[in-house]
Amino acid sequence: MKFTKGIGRFFGLGPERALPPARYEAVADGLVVTDLAAEAWFLLSGSNTDLMAESARDAEQDTISSVLARTLAGYECHLKVLWSPLNSADYLTEAGELFVAGRHQDWAALRVDRLDALQLPTRHLLLGVRIAERNNQTKAKSRAGFQEALGLGTRAVSYKELARLDALTRRLGRQLESTPWRAQPASVEMLAWMISREQHRSVPLPSSNADGAVTGAKLAQLTQGRIIPYPDHLRVVDASGETASWVSILSMTGFPEEMEAPGSGEWLRAVSEITYIPEGGDDFEDFGSIPVVPVNPEVSVRFEVMHKRDALKAIDEVRRLAKEQRQSAAKHSAGEAGREIEETEQVMADLSRDMKRDDVTLLEDHPRLVVSSDVSVEDLRAKVDAVISYYGGIGIEVVVGVEEQRELWLEAQPGDQTRVTDLGHTRTVDAFAGSWFWGGAQVGDDSGPIVGYLTGSTPGVVRNDVTAGSERGDATTSAFIGRSGRGKTTGMMLSLLDAGFRGAFVLALDFKGDLGGLVNAAQAYGLNAHLVQTGTHYAGVADLFRMLEEDERAQIEVPAQLGIALPSHLRVRGAETPIQKAVNQTIAEGDPATWKVIERLRRADDPLAREAGEALYELSQTGVGAPFMGRPTGEGMLVPRPGLWVVQMPGLSLPDADSDREDWNVTQRLSVALMHSMIAYAVTTAGRKDLRGMRKVVAVPEVHVLTATREGSAFLQYIARVGRALSTALVVDTQDPESLAGLTGLVEQLTTVFGFQLTTPQQQDALAALLGLPEGNHTRRLIQAIGLLPDGEIRHGHCITRDRRFACATTQFDIPSAELLTLLSTTPTVSGYPAAQSQAPAAADPRTVLTKETFV
Repeated sequence: MKFTKGIGRFFGLGPERALPPARYEAVADGLVVTDLAAEAWFLLSGSNTDLMAESARDAEQDTISSVLARTLAGYECHLKVLWSPLNSADYLTEAGELFVAGRHQDWAALRVDRLDALQLPTRHLLLGVRIAERNNQTKAKSRAGFQEALGLGTRAVSYKELARLDALTRRLGRQLESTPWRAQPASVEMLAWMISREQHRSVPLPSSNADGAVTGAKLAQLTQGRIIPYPDHLRVVDASGETASWVSILSMTGFPEEMEAPGSGEWLRAVSEITYIPEGGDDFEDFGSIPVVPVNPEVSVRFEVMHKRDALKAIDEVRRLAKEQRQSAAKHSAGEAGREIEETEQVMADLSRDMKRDDVTLLEDHPRLVVSSDVSVEDLRAKVDAVISYYGGIGIEVVVGVEEQRELWLEAQPGDQTRVTDLGHTRTVDAFAGSWFWGGAQVGDDSGPIVGYLTGSTPGVVRNDVTAGSERGDATTSAFIGRSGRGKTTGMMLSLLDAGFRGAFVLALDFKGDLGGLVNAAQAYGLNAHLVQTGTHYAGVADLFRMLEEDERAQIEVPAQLGIALPSHLRVRGAETPIQKAVNQTIAEGDPATWKVIERLRRADDPLAREAGEALYELSQTGVGAPFMGRPTGEGMLVPRPGLWVVQMPGLSLPDADSDREDWNVTQRLSVALMHSMIAYAVTTAGRKDLRGMRKVVAVPEVHVLTATREGSAFLQYIARVGRALSTALVVDTQDPESLAGLTGLVEQLTTVFGFQLTTPQQQDALAALLGLPEGNHTRRLIQAIGLLPDGEIRHGHCITRDRRFACATTQFDIPSAELLTLLSTTPTVSGYPAAQSQAPAAADPRTVLTKETFV
């Protein structure tokens, strides 16, 4: 019998191929139990590796190698990388709890429609470990046949056995939980989905029993499907007898002698980078519009890590054989052995030495790739060709398992076993860890509004909630940094809209004057939104008496503000004293206002007071002075209640921080005084006790306008430092990361940074420091290239995101509709129409997103 098995394996006909499929008997949290064995299944977390520092990558790979060599040594393991479509309905349910203001249902539905169009897949990493054998194959087959012949077949698993297996699963899970995988036992719903998805039947996932397991008829319905094998593929038939999918299993049969990581050595992480042109795609006239879509092949790798003693024994055996061949060759007329024999002997000796010194051992793996198509068999073959070509480009041989599709498909099922044993490889755990199957791109909040998607090596959505910092006891400052025209202000407006729908009070200080679209978009979706502009028609709108609603605070702030606007020669003569006196008298009369203070000064008996009053009165007639000290004209003013208020101050001319106050001209004095109003209002509103429970956001686009002044820098650092305690988030955007980096109080409170393109080395280094990336030429080139299409044109909204965990990845802000893009446009208008309106696509095509010069 042994001789027969040996001959069969030699010809690739091992007995494993003929074994019947594994019969599922129970599925529970973290457990898949078949008639032959029990497997513990864990859901692994991915790591954010795209922009990880080299030293951190090396450390993490060493950790995983140690886990493989120690924790998993001797276990039969099954790694699966699966993809599922993003369930947009789940986001709609989540949005019902997130958003509370305006027509938030329409806002959430807009994002859901966009997610459906993008069809972003979600990656699932699952690791199965065989923890117990239940019956040997002969006994299992005979028992099953006997019971079924008598009509007594059963698949019951006792509660006692489930409890024992659950204890083994949790014991192993505690060891894997502390690794970079952060492994957790897979839920019974996840495992049921993993088993049933292969059948392509629209069967609802079964509910578990009282003991938390799925057994009997509920379990049987998960595998009630038909799979018809063909020489190079499988045809999956649905309940109506129609073909639901075509599947082809590929084997990875050859690897280069050496591979580099990062680089071609990441052969399992790379599955998400494989793309192809679908059927009919080459008929497009414009090459730039050819749709290139991901293949998303799934991974199934069965592997077993050898105990170190067994691995050393195998290595010594190979080295001994090579040595004998070398010695035998020396005795013949040739007198010398072949180079390969000598290299083999030396390599085995070096590997044996390394294994004795480090946590290095060997494993045997059987990597398979599962490619599927729901379109046609021709589309399947196009995907297969793309996979083979991609791996061929990095030196890995991938072939279709011709006439072995049934065996390879069964092998890929959870709970089964390696069937095609001759298509395997023996490699070090370092080589397997270098595949980085858990690596990729991952950044953003765990929950909250979706603002875009990842553009790194793995797909996914990006969430950002600028108001969530206080709730989790974290910092509350977000920064958008980059060149003009790269989409940072539009991305910020998208986040502010989400904050508005969450019921926040949003105050945006618009120095440049291009945030009017934020109000248009907010009003279009039913939010309370107002645009306040500087000018005589908005006189008194920034009067501190009306904004602060506290006479005691205004009694201090108003004289300080008027002192800033006052000509320097009057301040030198002591005009600040009569101003304070007039403020006190105005407050005592009741219903105070700044214009009343000025009128009182103009009627005063003191000549200095009258001169100061006349000077302030004339300044109050200007477009910059009227908003904070002019007589009100009845226009709306700022009110601290949920909604969005955009205060546009495009005419400001603020002095440099190093300039002397005596050298300020009239425009600079009035600009600083007006800014003083807005700062005082923002600080007071943030600190009001009756508003502590309200979400509040202070947004400052073009923040370099404020960082150039002492007052502005102090305000920014104050809001950043007290934001968590006051439930106030600070959101800034700037073109100058160097000046921002100088504000230590603000930088210390940064929770999220969005870095757009910059071109000068100094600014690139400053942005790299804020992103937490290593300074150097590589990072500079990365920042230089971000936000550019392959042809060098601008890719608006593309950036590097650093989240609150200091993870970095490239992301794309995504405006969910062309209409919203037009509303949010920051492009100067021509003849009353936004210039971006003609560029916005009527229907954004997610397949051609890289070719568009706008947010899509």
